[in-house]
Amino acid sequence: MGHSDSEDHAVHAPVSPAPVPAGIQDTLASSGQSAPTIAILAGEDSGDQLGADLIVALRHRYPLARFVGIGGARMKTQGFDSWYDIRELSLFGFAEVISHLPRLLRLRKELVARLILERPAVVVGIDAPDFNLGVEQRVRTAGLRTVHYVSPSIWAWREKRAEKIGRSADRVLCLFPMEPDIYSRHGVDARFVGHPLADRFALVSDRIGARDFLQLPQNAPVLAVLPGSRPSEVNKLGRIFIEAAKKVAADLPGLRIVIPAANAQVHATLTALLGDTPGNDGAPVLIDGHAHEVMLAADVVLLASGTATLEAMLAKRPMVVGYRVSPVSYRIAKAFNMLKTDVYALPNILARACGLGKDTILVPELMQDDCTPEKLAAATLALFQDSQRRGEIVAAFEQLHHALRGELEGQAGDRAAAAIVELIERPHG
Repeated sequence: MGHSDSEDHAVHAPVSPAPVPAGIQDTLASSGQSAPTIAILAGEDSGDQLGADLIVALRHRYPLARFVGIGGARMKTQGFDSWYDIRELSLFGFAEVISHLPRLLRLRKELVARLILERPAVVVGIDAPDFNLGVEQRVRTAGLRTVHYVSPSIWAWREKRAEKIGRSADRVLCLFPMEPDIYSRHGVDARFVGHPLADRFALVSDRIGARDFLQLPQNAPVLAVLPGSRPSEVNKLGRIFIEAAKKVAADLPGLRIVIPAANAQVHATLTALLGDTPGNDGAPVLIDGHAHEVMLAADVVLLASGTATLEAMLAKRPMVVGYRVSPVSYRIAKAFNMLKTDVYALPNILARACGLGKDTILVPELMQDDCTPEKLAAATLALFQDSQRRGEIVAAFEQLHHALRGELEGQAGDRAAAAIVELIERPHG
């Protein structure tokens, strides 16, 4: 999933063990190692949540298992022994990674040596492909079994990366249903386990409850604005999005604008951008966290491209997506034909992959030079003014939600655990 572009503590609370469905129990029923050491390497907050869910599910099969590696607070709550602080890997952007490269290379060398010494039953790298795939390849060469959980976006660019991933991982666990077929073309064992976010959102969303929670009027039009979860994104997009929201408000009487801040840094950045906004019922309201509740309360969402678009889709909320990358990065990607898709937002990619039409555009995308206050406002206002179109989008999002849950029993963490146990207990050779 990569990192999540919104943070919602109500959604990400540590999970408690739940009964394992019968279909999963059958998979977990053999009696191999009763107390294996299982290494998990999570590099971001979203990976910490996936890791915590995975530990809970694996303990159903291995109650005495020891879990080690790199993880955060949620994994530690489940009894995880973290050898390094998860923040060691929480880097974003080429320049930031380059500046920390010597330290990251030392960490990877130490980690690989320790894993080879410990000889865990399996090494599970969660996302963070730039770091984890290198670790996985080295320990696999040393005879350890490896799993990569969360495929990089091979459906969007550089499909040939699937071969490199296959050299690193004995098995890839995929969140999206179209991914295993791509890997199979390159001879890689990949399993669709479902997307955990699809388990965390109800199939039928509760707008009334979300508005009560946020103390918003039930009969007012509401626009959620999410210009990103990192200060760098908000600095780049925040002013554009806020100006777009104000333009919508000028043409839509009674509009309430709500902006969730993912963290304290983002809150400070948004506060500065909103500093000259007059205080009245129509002024943007900035709140701490609760991004999912804000989406559920909204009629339309205006947001930056990224995982947040998937969250808005699962909340069944029509949306407008905007984004800008540096002009240099954009020209490089275009010049080398690195992008294999003409759409960027996950709902549009999923709609095409899941059979809703090869030219389907569910979500307006305004990228680069098109990401202006005027164009964002026009697309957002058009959704507010077309209730029939909003209803069609919601129906399509419901179909995609079902597709991300898959037809198998249990939740994504259960299915991921089953695929890992199967690999652990498979005879060598």
